[in-house]
Amino acid sequence: MQLIDGKALARKVENYVETEVEKLKQEKNIVPGLAVILVGDDPASHAYVKMKAKACEKVGFYSITHSMPETISQDEIIATIEMMNTNPRIDGILVQLPLPKHIDTTKILEVIDPKKDVDGFHAYNMGRLVTGLDSFVACTPLGIMKMFEEYQIDLQGKDVCVVGASNIVGKPMASLLLNANATVTITHIFTKDLKAHTSKADILVVGVGVPGLIKEDMVKEGAVVIDIGINRIADGSLVGDVDFKHVAPKCSFITPVPGGVGPMTIAMLLSNTLKSAKQRS
Repeated sequence: MQLIDGKALARKVENYVETEVEKLKQEKNIVPGLAVILVGDDPASHAYVKMKAKACEKVGFYSITHSMPETISQDEIIATIEMMNTNPRIDGILVQLPLPKHIDTTKILEVIDPKKDVDGFHAYNMGRLVTGLDSFVACTPLGIMKMFEEYQIDLQGKDVCVVGASNIVGKPMASLLLNANATVTITHIFTKDLKAHTSKADILVVGVGVPGLIKEDMVKEGAVVIDIGINRIADGSLVGDVDFKHVAPKCSFITPVPGGVGPMTIAMLLSNTLKSAKQRS
């Protein structure tokens, strides 16, 4: 069993971004810019945004956070995004999810200029991904693809089971895997017999936010297991959606939680913002 070290790979990606930012500054006088919209007081959202701002500073990006109260109107958020769409210093616009219940998330995401959609959530970029065209891809699935590349895990012809069908992770993950010639099964909350699908998979990708959902008997011997889940349990510790202790010995590769997929999400956000800045240049 080999652990997939997301922290080490994220550092590698960040070092590359930092080097490229320096080149952009020297050659084109361009500093990549990322703008974040943060609505409300959700502690997890605030923690994520803080981590993103720190990562931006580390690689030499210009970054700004628009913090807004929980009660803000949808029109005010849209006006802020439209302002950033036309701001030449901003290459990436990120709306921290989830948004308050009175805000239509789909409408907000569709206001973002697809050329600045570094989260890869806009319908334009999702459509290009599905059809195999170059696009901005959601950061978590993109980070997982980077892991497969780094650890030389071949996807062609492999049976892959994706547990979770969200627009943010499951669906873009499945599209990336299909584009890499894998055979993909997508399961979700209404799947009748989850074990029947997971136990046949050469590669299992899980992201549903249910602690310890995937048990030892649900995983094939020698499988590659990617655990996207990050859940805080009663004793305060962080665990994934996979029962790591019992599943890990059966795997050829597995991601730990924390220290697996999480760091890659922020690294790929930086990578996408750099890509946008290069397109501006």
